[in-house]
Amino acid sequence: MRTFGLPEFLFIAEAAKWTVALSLIAFVGGAIGGLLVALARTSDRPALRAIASGFVQVFQGTPLLLQLFLIFFGAPVLGFDINPWLAAGIALILNTSAFLGEIWRGTIQAIPAGQWEAAEALGLHYVAKMRDIILPQAFKIALPPTVGYMVQVIKGTSLAAIIGFAEVTRAGQIINNATFQPLLVFSVVAAIYFVLCWPLSLLAARMERRQAAALAR
Repeated sequence: MRTFGLPEFLFIAEAAKWTVALSLIAFVGGAIGGLLVALARTSDRPALRAIASGFVQVFQGTPLLLQLFLIFFGAPVLGFDINPWLAAGIALILNTSAFLGEIWRGTIQAIPAGQWEAAEALGLHYVAKMRDIILPQAFKIALPPTVGYMVQVIKGTSLAAIIGFAEVTRAGQIINNATFQPLLVFSVVAAIYFVLCWPLSLLAARMERRQAAALAR
């Protein structure tokens, strides 16, 4: 039986780069999908609103772990070759799209009605209205909750360990199986997640305070 030491710590710490990489993939892909969802949810077309609403309800109403299982184990049944990287990326992107889409829908709808009316009075078409008037204002409102949600994305990557993706949690499982020191091993894992998430939590809180102070003026 091995004893937990510096090589074991470095093995877990090294896996943090895959946690960060998967988080970035999930966030960037989820941001693109989330914007599409938010725009569809605030569209004038009932069909788009219904489709986007159904997407959100499915991915917010089911556990991320189940979504991972369905993609990783379901894809081969349908004849698609898939690996843990791809399965985790797809599941997290879809899940993140649903949550960011709802966050951003709320910020778009938070723009005062006068701004929408002014855009209509100027005769702007939908794309110009959203690009030049609505979305820049919604972006400022959305920043704090978006940064805060990034913390949830990072923590959500830990579920990818279940399908064999070698991120921090999976590395901790491997080292624990070799050392049989779960308290020490998973304390290190928790500390690494804390180091990744805490700065984002502080940044989100700071943004919220600055935003509240600006609105109070």
